[in-house]
Amino acid sequence: MIHSLHIEHYALIDHLYIEFADGFSVITGETGAGKSIILGALGLLRGQRADTRTIQVGAQRCIVEAEFDVHDDGFKDFFQQNELDFDGQQCIIRRELTAAGKSRAFVNDTPVPLTLLKELSDRLVDVHSQHQNLLLGRQDFQLSVLDILADNADRLACFRHLYDSLRNAQKQLRDALDAQQRSRDDEDYLRFQYQQLDEAQLNEGEQDELEEEARLLEHAEDIKQALVAAQQAIDGSAFDTDRLDVLQRLRTAITALRGVSGQYTQASTLVERLDSAYIELKDLADELTSQAESVEYNPQRLEQVQERLGLLYTLEKKHHVDSIDELIALRDDLAQRLQLLENSDERVEQLQKECQRMEAEVMDAGRHISDHRRQAATQVEQRMQQSLKPLGMPNVQFRVSIDAQPAFLSESGIDHVAFLFTANKNGTPRDVADIASGGEVARVMLCLKSLIASAVQLPTLIFDEIDTGVSGSIAERMAHIMQQMSEGGRQVISITHLPQIAAMGTHHYRVYKEEGDDRTTSHITLLDPSERITELAHMLSGTTLTEAAMENARTLLQMNS
Repeated sequence: MIHSLHIEHYALIDHLYIEFADGFSVITGETGAGKSIILGALGLLRGQRADTRTIQVGAQRCIVEAEFDVHDDGFKDFFQQNELDFDGQQCIIRRELTAAGKSRAFVNDTPVPLTLLKELSDRLVDVHSQHQNLLLGRQDFQLSVLDILADNADRLACFRHLYDSLRNAQKQLRDALDAQQRSRDDEDYLRFQYQQLDEAQLNEGEQDELEEEARLLEHAEDIKQALVAAQQAIDGSAFDTDRLDVLQRLRTAITALRGVSGQYTQASTLVERLDSAYIELKDLADELTSQAESVEYNPQRLEQVQERLGLLYTLEKKHHVDSIDELIALRDDLAQRLQLLENSDERVEQLQKECQRMEAEVMDAGRHISDHRRQAATQVEQRMQQSLKPLGMPNVQFRVSIDAQPAFLSESGIDHVAFLFTANKNGTPRDVADIASGGEVARVMLCLKSLIASAVQLPTLIFDEIDTGVSGSIAERMAHIMQQMSEGGRQVISITHLPQIAAMGTHHYRVYKEEGDDRTTSHITLLDPSERITELAHMLSGTTLTEAAMENARTLLQMNS
């Protein structure tokens, strides 16, 4: 529950600090006194959007801080999972907003994102404002009421996992069907492209080899002439017969040196070196002869090579690639796509069967949830009629319509739910949001909140003018319901304009404005018994305080003490 609330420089509030007690408390005050401002500040702690215009003029920032008692409320796991300090007794939530537009949130002095702040505050406090009456006509709210009372949280978590898996499988099926259709539309063109590349009989490295061969064939005569000239320069075949070639001259030098090797020891080393040169040159001469004989000018082969290269260049240009390796990769990709197309029917059939299997599983889980909702709906109908009859609706009829169909399949199940209502004896129940008046909607929402509170251990419930459209004894009975909700240590706070409700609060707070020289400020104070009588008297009689109003106020308090 909320132990204390501290606000600085927010709207009309300079500094405010107030402590709250458990049980049933009421907050009263004139219209415009600042009750909505306090709720707005509390909304910041609940992760709502911050607006720099709420910062007081001249202030650099506003601060809203609340201390919550969380003893034995099952928060230990939450704080451990989110690595937040926790002493098992209290939790302090703070929100700061600067004039520059920067917003920060803290839990026990640890900075946290707003998503985490909202998750925590949703478990600490529930605020019912007048606009929330619109929730009554929403499908998700009606489903959530049934699911809370049916304790469907775990079942829904399992269902949503199955539902997400089904949606994923359905997407895969749609993608496969789309891909199949696109491939079939392009099949003839894909097959033509593949056949063209396949018939080309492409081989890795072929283009480089052909380009090298083409260069050789195109310059065969020049290459052969150069090889022959080099060979003749070594063996002397190009010179006159009376001139000795290089090899013969080396043999002469070797013979001469070998003849003096006995007398000149260094001659042996020179002979070895000349022998090595002779052998290398002889080998070079033979190699040049061989290569010269292998090089031939072949116009027919050159034409074949150029024709093959022309085909490769044409294919590369057509398919916007730069090499034969890329052509081969494209050919293989086309083959794979054609293979997938041939197998697409099998793939689609497999996915269709998987979707059918998963849909049947989801529908079974949905029907299981629906059965529990129907059981809870029976309880809701009975308890709502019991709660609404004392609130000025003796002939009320409240029905919960549940229609389960595959067409309603969503992440919430397979049900379409409608809360049907009529306050008239012979009336036909219709959708509550369409038929109920403002006062009737307020009473219905209060009774629903009471049902939810009996199933969910929310520490704090705040009602902002839940009594709209009611008065007199009806308001008193609504106050009794809020009193009952506050039993067992729960904190219930009602912001009200009705003295019948205000008189039943265990604690009474008053919000008021003060006019200063340069500004108007809002304040809140806990009323003592005498102040409370005065406040109730004003609520009964208005600005002019009469003795009769004072006496009526005393009577109201005595009746509810």
